[in-house]
Amino acid sequence: MVKIAVAGGTGELAREVIDALVAANKHEITILSRNTAPGNGSHPGISFRAVDYTDKDSLISALKGIHTVLSFINQPMAADDKNNSQKNLIDASIAAGVKRFAPSEYGSHGKEDLPFWSGKNITQKYLEHVNENQKVLEYTLFQPGLYLDYLASPHRTAKYVTPLETFIDFQHRRAIVVEGHEDAYMTLTAVSDIAGVVAQAVDLEDGKWPAIGGIRGNRVTISQIIGIGEKTRGPFTVDKVRLEDLRAGKLTASWTLGKKHPAFSDEEAAAMFKGVLVGMLLSSAKGAWDVSDAFNGLLPGYKFKEIESFLAGVWEGKP
Repeated sequence: MVKIAVAGGTGELAREVIDALVAANKHEITILSRNTAPGNGSHPGISFRAVDYTDKDSLISALKGIHTVLSFINQPMAADDKNNSQKNLIDASIAAGVKRFAPSEYGSHGKEDLPFWSGKNITQKYLEHVNENQKVLEYTLFQPGLYLDYLASPHRTAKYVTPLETFIDFQHRRAIVVEGHEDAYMTLTAVSDIAGVVAQAVDLEDGKWPAIGGIRGNRVTISQIIGIGEKTRGPFTVDKVRLEDLRAGKLTASWTLGKKHPAFSDEEAAAMFKGVLVGMLLSSAKGAWDVSDAFNGLLPGYKFKEIESFLAGVWEGKP
């Protein structure tokens, strides 16, 4: 049993992980948040603490006695473009004697084409910096690739995570692919498996966390995903776009994304749709979503949801 602090504990994925930790019934959990307590904050074994991420002293106080910090801090591009909240949380973790830290990662391994995730790269470099002379804080970057649940959009398959859209749209039987990169590999992992792996990773002995913590639910090519879609839903319309157009910021596809994450306003979402789609297509063509299987190897008994049966179950009988 260890004491765990979950930073940004009111967020969607954070609440999935908290529920998995509660189900394991092994640890004491403290939820750190700028806001009021989440719905699952009253469960026995969970305490709640409001924090100010600009105040290192108060963070140090909140983290005294904590073994593992799991961060899910939202990193808005404008409000926290220097990623100070996570830097302060890392500094406070070290000062408080925290042994393990997992930053707000949970996506692809490459992010150069995803400017909305630039804060994740800043955090990775900062963790490397604080450990460059000697290991003062064990950490891992949990990288599950793309949420498999997104291919179920608009149907909700996770308790809290909003089912967003991707460039492969099962609902409307359509996809956008980068010409010549149809066989680029992607990792797709169910939200429940991400939460399950994180909950089990906490139980691994100190010193066992890999710095790059890939979680590989399913490793498939883009053409294979479309093939599963056609088997499940019928023929897909496939738009092909060119890599050079995407690099120039041009999107020539006949459609774009339309379902926003609740963390963003309508105005912010409208401005982001094109950039997100272009970034996802560029990064997928470069293999950024083909993550490692580091935690698969550390947790060999874990059984992941298989993409074809998962999606068949979601879409069976749906118009």
